Amino acid sequence: MMQNVKINSYQFLVLVIFFTVGTSILMVPSALAKVAKQDAWIAAILGTVIGLLVVWLFTKIGLWFPNLTFVQMNETLFGKWIGKAFSLLFLFMTLLYSAILLYYSGSFLTTHVMPNTPMAATNILMAIILVMAVRLGLETIARSAEILTGVFFLLFIILVVFLAPQIKFENIEPVFVADIKSIAESSLTIMIVSTVNAVSLLMIFPASINQPKSAKKSFFIGNLIGGLIIIIITFLCIFVLGADLITRQEYPTYSLAKMINIGNFVNRVEALMAALWIICLYYKMVLYFYASVLGLAQILNLKDYRPLTYPLGMIVIVLSLVVFPNVIEQHIFDDTISKYFSLMIGLLLPLLMVIVYTLRKKQFKKDSNSS
Repeated sequence: MMQNVKINSYQFLVLVIFFTVGTSILMVPSALAKVAKQDAWIAAILGTVIGLLVVWLFTKIGLWFPNLTFVQMNETLFGKWIGKAFSLLFLFMTLLYSAILLYYSGSFLTTHVMPNTPMAATNILMAIILVMAVRLGLETIARSAEILTGVFFLLFIILVVFLAPQIKFENIEPVFVADIKSIAESSLTIMIVSTVNAVSLLMIFPASINQPKSAKKSFFIGNLIGGLIIIIITFLCIFVLGADLITRQEYPTYSLAKMINIGNFVNRVEALMAALWIICLYYKMVLYFYASVLGLAQILNLKDYRPLTYPLGMIVIVLSLVVFPNVIEQHIFDDTISKYFSLMIGLLLPLLMVIVYTLRKKQFKKDSNSS
């Protein structure tokens, strides 16, 4: 039942765009500007370009085993027990990041949109539609994303056009003020958030796509489009707000939307920015949670993943409420543990898979020919 799910390459493209943009559209400009100042746009471009190399690595690994998910690839390459151990680490990452994204949504909504609403209430409501989406299956998730992609790009274009009159070119000067180390550190941040964590998409690519070769191109294009959106948002934040103001803001892009004022008639449209972010964050959270549930079902050799959605959904809710005692702890985690954990699972593990595959290539080809 789990193996019969198929989406097309365009639907996968849309999912990659939403995953790449994810939380970055609201939070990344601040993280980049803290280190690279007004050269944050350089870091955004560099991180996006390097990220395409990581996508190439993921597509290479995926097409070696076109009928297997990431969890199944681990068992095939490393053997049953070592493969399961690596897969459990991967599932811990995706489940933890599902909870962290739920925390982000609850924190943002209770801070800026519904300050009188308890965070637990917003998290439970978001988790209900999260579990509902995963229970309905990947095809339903992909079709709904396909519909909402038009809404997303319409809101994004409106945001960019309305902010154009507020641009101040002097905010980007002087250029190249940050040193190479600062730019490299910032580019690593965007690469991890937008691309390295996309290792989770190997639970979909290419096993659940009906055109694997075409989906390879979709992976690249989707990641590039998502990267360009982040670059444009970073540019706008610097041009309109300035690097100093960005570094003091938790959600600089939300503050950016507050700056929109066309003839004292079109203003207070920051809800547009909130809608953009919630759409991207929701689909990234859904893809993490889908990877967790499907992966655990495959480790346990279950025929259907749906019975796992409720218990894992409850774990995600509880985790989202206790994962960070305060915002300071969240920033410390984002700057340290999160980066190392993502690099270990999203980059070192795939590189180890390449090494093992290279050493055992003849054996795999012999097994495929005999079967």
